[in-house]
Amino acid sequence: MKAAKIIIVNICRIIVGLTFIFSGYVKAVDPLGTGYKIEDYVTATGVVGSLPSWISLSASVLLSAIEFCIGIMLLLAVRKRLAAWVVLIVMIIFTLFTVWVYIADPVSDCGCFGDAVVLTNGQTLTKNIILLVASVVVFAGHERMIRFISDGNGSIVLSYGIVFILATAAYSLYYLPQFDFRPYHIGVNIAGSMTIPDGAEQPEYETTFIMQRGGVTKEFDLAHYPDSSWTFVDSRTRLVKPGYIPPIHDFTIQTASGEDITEEVLSRPGYVFLLIAPYLDKADDSNFGPIDQIYEYAQYFGYPFYCLTSGTAESIARWRDNTGAEYPFYFTDGTTLKTVIRSNPGLLLLRDGVIIQKWSHNNLPKGDRLNAPLDRLPIGQEKDVSRAKKVAQVLLMFILPVFVLSLTDRLWAWRSRLHIRKHETGLFISNTEKIMSKKIVAGNWKMNKSLQEGVALAKELVETVKDPKCGVVICTPFIHLSSVAEVVKGTCIELGAQNCADKAKGAFTGEVSAEMVKSAGAGYVILGHSERREYYHETPAILKEKVQLALANGLKVIFCIGETLAEREANKQNEVVRTELEGSVFNLTAEEWKSIVIAYEPIWAIGTGKTATADQAEEIHAYIRSCVAKVYGEGVAAATTILYGGSCKASNAGELFAKPDIDGGLIGGASLKAADFKGIIDAWG
Repeated sequence: MKAAKIIIVNICRIIVGLTFIFSGYVKAVDPLGTGYKIEDYVTATGVVGSLPSWISLSASVLLSAIEFCIGIMLLLAVRKRLAAWVVLIVMIIFTLFTVWVYIADPVSDCGCFGDAVVLTNGQTLTKNIILLVASVVVFAGHERMIRFISDGNGSIVLSYGIVFILATAAYSLYYLPQFDFRPYHIGVNIAGSMTIPDGAEQPEYETTFIMQRGGVTKEFDLAHYPDSSWTFVDSRTRLVKPGYIPPIHDFTIQTASGEDITEEVLSRPGYVFLLIAPYLDKADDSNFGPIDQIYEYAQYFGYPFYCLTSGTAESIARWRDNTGAEYPFYFTDGTTLKTVIRSNPGLLLLRDGVIIQKWSHNNLPKGDRLNAPLDRLPIGQEKDVSRAKKVAQVLLMFILPVFVLSLTDRLWAWRSRLHIRKHETGLFISNTEKIMSKKIVAGNWKMNKSLQEGVALAKELVETVKDPKCGVVICTPFIHLSSVAEVVKGTCIELGAQNCADKAKGAFTGEVSAEMVKSAGAGYVILGHSERREYYHETPAILKEKVQLALANGLKVIFCIGETLAEREANKQNEVVRTELEGSVFNLTAEEWKSIVIAYEPIWAIGTGKTATADQAEEIHAYIRSCVAKVYGEGVAAATTILYGGSCKASNAGELFAKPDIDGGLIGGASLKAADFKGIIDAWG
């Protein structure tokens, strides 16, 4: 049953992760297209008017980066708890949004996978419901996600992923999308893609013209097209009756007088240049020089050159005034032109009606390359756009570095394991190289002893504990620290506090900061004790802050974890301790981890007289060490001190300390009497 749950969680995690990576990548490949879709949604809501293009574009890039990074976190199990929370929240939002899209039907295609995979609104809703269910499974069982890479290297991969996806978006914006999923990709015959097979059901479209006169904007259909006193603004074409819809169904070229010359242009043999400027009033005119050079080149060799736009006569006139353009202008639907090329303006080269080259206005052919007829130039040949080749390039640019980093991470862990374990082959590392954890017996006095009694107990311990075979720490109440520090100064006994605040300083009446603890002479501090968690409601987030502040002030942290009786009886002890570690200390660097001592305290055995058997204690200690190894490697795990804190006494200390993964004890009641405490310390002797 447990294995089945692990399999289910990881299958769901991989499905959701890969979906988010794919969705984020195809959006980054075509950020303008995603921006257009965002504008469509905003317009459909009617909440605001037209959205500034920079806002929609920024939202597009941000959305692609978020989706891509969520996918990486899930796929590699980086920051598992955070990833599970984020994907659940995002999928709830996405699903609610697609419910609205399905009901309101503001657009025919949600755009969740760009033009790579076109889904109807119903298909999108179904897809999101499935992903939401999978996200719930991942959220509920995020601890069961199998880690492919340590959190440290996972953060590096995540950072690389952010850079990679932003670079992809930037490249696609400056040049053109690396993958062109639209019908107007290189190699397509435009006229052929507009053909409807014989016998196919014919679709019916309705074209609406947006016109202005005297500050008034109205829409007209073709049957009620107004007189010349109205100025053309834009046109929209919508499907009235579905039928066979060819890949290209909305491409027309018209003269200013309304004459359709589409067939004339597309059926023309040889080469044809098409300058595409969806909206001239928003077009970038910084590269008009290269455009003019290409036009002059086309004139010289007799190649037709057309500028297709949806702009008005006024915008054409302004463009001519600003750039000195002499090429002819023709009219095509603006939405269609935005689909043809993701650049305003952009350039297409046709040969016998087939698109063989596409250029953004940022990388137009230079004049010095236009020195011969097109059939003798590289730009006159159909560009190699093999998708298999491009996929291979993407794999090399992203997946290969990730794979190499993951492999290096695993090899490093394996290397560390070699340095601490003997092998059945007889090969082993010498004792001088073997990494050993420090053995410690720590006393937690809790809220006991007056100041005078505490000083007396400390003096008695100094007198009786002379040459221990382990480290000895006593953790006293705050008011004892300075006085006891003087008593144990220069002895084998070290001093610790039982808590510190999660704030550095300020108006927090009654709190004691980590800096204060350190200044009082303490070298250790206990954090995360079950009593603090239960009575004072200390959360993983609070403890995380406390740990960071303690380390920043040079304190070593005895970090307590453990399960309740109900959790033990439900066999959830492993899940509990792993969650507590991940929530507060597994964010630390390997260097910071050197100052962490783990204290496992079965809550059901604290102050109850009950004690976990030595085998039970060893089992959970070994599991805790394996959790540390998964994050920091076997070497660090072997050097980590893990104490047992469940009613340890002189009578059972020897049996407990004999276990290989138990490195000492965090002692409560037995630490309040010098003889009892010394008896436990002597168990190492």
